[in-house]
Amino acid sequence: MMGVMASEETRTTMTSPPTDRPTESTTARPPAPRAWATRLVVVGIVLTALNLRPAITSLGALLEEVRDGLGMSGSVAGLLTSVPPLCFAVFGVTAPRLARRFGPAAVVCAGMAAIAAGLALRPFIGGTAGFLAASALALMGIAVSNVLMPVIVKRWFPDRVGSMTGLYSMALALGTSLAAAVTVPMTDALGGSWKSGLVVWAGLAAAAVLPWIPLVRARGTAPGSAEQAPAGARQEAPALRITRSRTAWALAVFFGLQATAAYITMGWMAQIFRDAGVAAGTAGLLLAVTMVMGVPLAFVIPRLATRLPHQGPIVVALGVCGLAGYAGLYLAPAGGAWAWAVLLGISNCAFPLALTMVGMRARTGAGVVQLSAFSQSTGYLLSIPGPLLVGVLYQHSGGWGLPLALMAGLMIPQIAVGILAGRNRTVEDELAG
Repeated sequence: MMGVMASEETRTTMTSPPTDRPTESTTARPPAPRAWATRLVVVGIVLTALNLRPAITSLGALLEEVRDGLGMSGSVAGLLTSVPPLCFAVFGVTAPRLARRFGPAAVVCAGMAAIAAGLALRPFIGGTAGFLAASALALMGIAVSNVLMPVIVKRWFPDRVGSMTGLYSMALALGTSLAAAVTVPMTDALGGSWKSGLVVWAGLAAAAVLPWIPLVRARGTAPGSAEQAPAGARQEAPALRITRSRTAWALAVFFGLQATAAYITMGWMAQIFRDAGVAAGTAGLLLAVTMVMGVPLAFVIPRLATRLPHQGPIVVALGVCGLAGYAGLYLAPAGGAWAWAVLLGISNCAFPLALTMVGMRARTGAGVVQLSAFSQSTGYLLSIPGPLLVGVLYQHSGGWGLPLALMAGLMIPQIAVGILAGRNRTVEDELAG
């Protein structure tokens, strides 16, 4: 952990422009408000990250009960598992504009409130359409918060981006795995109704609203929020023709394919194990193991990636783990369940690798913003059909052979485009040439 912080602080110092004047901006504000605000931001970041995946993984753990309770077909359940990337693609692009108008803290605060409202409503609103609509409300809050977390980290902790991103990633993975692990036991403890098991996660989201409220009321406490950020944004205004960059497209497709694998895993893996005869509680724990692999690897993989000129070897290693996991699910889903869960958890750590490569493939701050927006929005759009197609194949084939073949088949192009995205170049230099 300390090594990550030290190396990241060194990189931030080396890449910061010499015109920055942190001493002036620091002395211009009273130290006491800044201290309490900083501590509150840390709490807000952790609580927010904890809420960015339970809406998805808690549903995955109870998908069979929800399907039976609402009378969903396999195709509609596949549509339900495709809603997260759709909402991330549609609503995520609105986050920068909302943040410019209201401030990042206000938008994240509203996002947490939307998650709480959506999770509280969806078990009781009635019918499949209402369940989908309430889920979309929660996912809208997740989408804007997901986009703005790196912005808040960069603004409040410019010299500790790596360590704070690691903390954020760890909390995100913890929330993901926690929801997968405890939703079924908690449902049983609350009387066995899937509605009770899903609605409790609204309380965690409501708690995440609280630290942002004082920050919204004290907007001027954010470092550079009033004066420096708009000026810096205007100085970096020239836009890149990002769609002409082969590296940008490779990153976007890589992001989309890894997101496809992640949302298929979150939405369907527990069901795969349950269909193989694994108990519901154990299936939830297996999904939790897959998700919790992201906690330690969120620190290890970005640090390793920044030390390599080419990230292709990491891409290949993660892809091989994914192929091995899918093969295991096909050949012996129950017999080697824990091993397959670990392998797929390692493979799903392509997400922090993708975020790291976004930062490495752009040389300027403006380039990072544009590349991140393009790769994530395009990637999430590309990931929408995957979970839906898995649901259709599952329903019409009556088993998991074809869906698993699809998942393994998508891993091959993920490896290929990941190798291209991992080449040692920047989009600025590529477009200039």
